[in-house]
Amino acid sequence: MFVLVEMTDTVRIPPWQFERKLNESIAEELNKKLANKVVYNVGLCICLYDITKLEDSYIFPGDGASHTKVHFRYVVFHPFLDEILIGQIKSCSQDGVHVSIGFFDDIVIPPESLQQPAKFDEAEQVWVWEYETEEGAHDLYMDIGEEIRFRVVDETFVDTSPTGPSSAEASTSNATEEVQKKEAPYTLV
Repeated sequence: MFVLVEMTDTVRIPPWQFERKLNESIAEELNKKLANKVVYNVGLCICLYDITKLEDSYIFPGDGASHTKVHFRYVVFHPFLDEILIGQIKSCSQDGVHVSIGFFDDIVIPPESLQQPAKFDEAEQVWVWEYETEEGAHDLYMDIGEEIRFRVVDETFVDTSPTGPSSAEASTSNATEEVQKKEAPYTLV
């Protein structure tokens, strides 16, 4: 579920942090930049694990900050495919069951991946597993807040980096439409 990922980045240390130790300033800047953010095709960054190598620092003309190339390892939430996780049902819809594991909420179990035979109960807004026994069929409801185990079968990364306006006639109505279309940068299925 959590993995160590080796990364390289150039860290900018502002002049007001020069009185501190370089490693402390770099660790703080890396956590500001990456902690609790999704890195495309990497996963959800949690925290800095360690700094493995520091290269030379440079101060460029017109910029009083020091720039240091840093090699480091970061703790990342990136479950393996077919890994079984435990979470709580956050909500149910026609799209499937939405699950949360506390710090990560973008998990969707689509209807075809649910225990079969399953149906969506419109009145209760929950999924129901129709469990067959010798005594007959029993309806087992997937209630909100229930703890469940689920298998990760797929992951989806969406590039959410900003883009420039597509045309000169971009208006405020287009901006409000884009806010409504906002997608999660990292989703587990």
